[in-house]
Amino acid sequence: MVQAVDGRKRTKPRELALSREQLLKAYRDMLLIRRFEEKAGQLYGMGLIGGFCHLYIGQEAVVVGLLSAIGEGDLVITSYRDHGHMLASGMDPRGVMAELTGRHAGYSHGKGGSMHMFSKERNFFGGHGIVGSQVSLGTGLAFSNWYRGNDRVSLTFFGEGAANQGQVYESFNMAALFKLPVIYVIENNKYSMGTSVDRATSSKDLSRNGAPWGIPGAQADGMDVVAVKEAADIAVAHCRSGKGPYLLEVKTYRYRGHSMSDPARYRTREEVQQMRAEHDCIEGVRAKLMALDYDEASLKQIDDEVKKIVQDAADFAQTSPEPDPSELYTDVLLEA
Repeated sequence: MVQAVDGRKRTKPRELALSREQLLKAYRDMLLIRRFEEKAGQLYGMGLIGGFCHLYIGQEAVVVGLLSAIGEGDLVITSYRDHGHMLASGMDPRGVMAELTGRHAGYSHGKGGSMHMFSKERNFFGGHGIVGSQVSLGTGLAFSNWYRGNDRVSLTFFGEGAANQGQVYESFNMAALFKLPVIYVIENNKYSMGTSVDRATSSKDLSRNGAPWGIPGAQADGMDVVAVKEAADIAVAHCRSGKGPYLLEVKTYRYRGHSMSDPARYRTREEVQQMRAEHDCIEGVRAKLMALDYDEASLKQIDDEVKKIVQDAADFAQTSPEPDPSELYTDVLLEA
C-alpha cells in the first residue's frame, strides 16, 4: 500500500503484530532467556549443573512469539530444551536455576533437573526427556479443555527430529477426530542431535505433515519474533473458534550443540557465525526498536537489568539448601 506525502509516493509501513510496548517486552524476554542460558552454560562448565543440559540460545523468538499470542488459562508443554519456555511462561528465574543446580527451592525440589520441571500455577506442564512424549500429553491437555467446553488452547512444542515419531501421528489422528484445540509447534532448528533434517526426513515441508488428517499448517521464520507472533495469532484464532488442531513449523537455529556435551562438529563454524550475523532474533528486534527511536542507553539499561536478574538467580541457585533425603519419597505415589 502506498500513500502520498508531500507530493511523493511512499510505502506505508506494514502494521506489526506487536505494538511498540509489546516489541520492547519481547526484546526483554528474549534477552532474559539468552542471558539465562549463557549463565547456565557457565555453571555447567563449572560442574555446578549435572546431568543433561540443552540450551535454547538462538531460538528465543519462537517461544516468546508464540506465548505472546496466548492468554490466561492456555497451556504449554515442551521437550527437554525447555528453559526458555519456562521463563517465557513467567516462571521465576531463581526457581528454574535452582532446579538446574539440584536445590530444594527448584521447581521440582531438585529432583527434575534441566529436563523435568513444571509449574501448575503458570500452566507450564513440563519439559520432557523422552523424544516426542510431550506431543501425546499436549494432546491430552487439549482434550481436557475440549471436554470442559472452554476455549483454552494447548501449545505443544517439539522438534523436527521428534516429528518422525509414531506417537506424533497418533496424536494428530485423535486431535483431528475430536477437533481438539491444540497447536502443534515444530521447532525446526535443522539438526536433530547431529543429523541434518535433510538427511532425516523425506518431508521437505513439515507444516504439511498433518495434511492426511486435514490439519492445516503454516511455516514461520523463527528468527523473527514478529513473524512468529503473526503466525501464532492465526493458529490461536483457528483453535479458539472450534476448528480443531493447527500445525505450525517454525524455522529456527540453535547456536550451541544439541546439549552441553555436544561439540557440534557436524556443521561449520562459518555456518553458525553467518546465522548470528545475519539472522539473530534479538539483534533483529533491537534494530526495530532503534527505528522506533529507542536509543542505545535505554536498551543497554534493559540488558543491565536482565544481567542482574540472572546473576541473582545464579547466586541463589548456588547458596540455597539441597533437598532433604526424604524428598526421594515425595511425589512418587498418590493414593486416591
